[in-house]
Amino acid sequence: MTFFRISAATCEMKYVKPINLFNDMLKINTLQQGRLLGLDVGDKYVGLAVSDTHNRIASPLSVLVRKKSNIDLMAKDFRSLISELSLGAFIVGYPFDRHRNCVDAVQVKLFIDDLRKTGQLEGLWYTYWDECFTSKNVELLLKPLNLHPVQSKTIVDKFAAVGILQGYLDFAHRNLMLKK
Repeated sequence: MTFFRISAATCEMKYVKPINLFNDMLKINTLQQGRLLGLDVGDKYVGLAVSDTHNRIASPLSVLVRKKSNIDLMAKDFRSLISELSLGAFIVGYPFDRHRNCVDAVQVKLFIDDLRKTGQLEGLWYTYWDECFTSKNVELLLKPLNLHPVQSKTIVDKFAAVGILQGYLDFAHRNLMLKK
């Protein structure tokens, strides 16, 4: 689980521990003003979840269609969400798997790299957070409902993003409490 910050001047990434995202946002007073956006990046869709204004509870937001050809449009959508929802940072689901190279992990990294290349999100802070079984857990919860596959897929993507974001929020708040 790693945190990266894109510097607005150089657009370079700097490695920092994930808890530093929360702590750094507190230091510059961004956490009180900015909410967090959770992303569940898939090959066709990106599920989105947003935190409440106190950055304690994650809620489903929407799903964006992901295509290589629409990355500039997606970056504009993210820019709009940043200003509309007063977002301070992104929490990006990442499939940490230490036993093998995971195709899903490569796809997440490529998505973030493509977003970076647009130049529309310079200065954005984000962290990778383990998405371990978030989609599978939501699928199992929805199975008894017998939803239409398209409806089920968008719900899975949004609530997987909720699981990612809520996992990060819980971790960050536990660490803040331990420091006190």
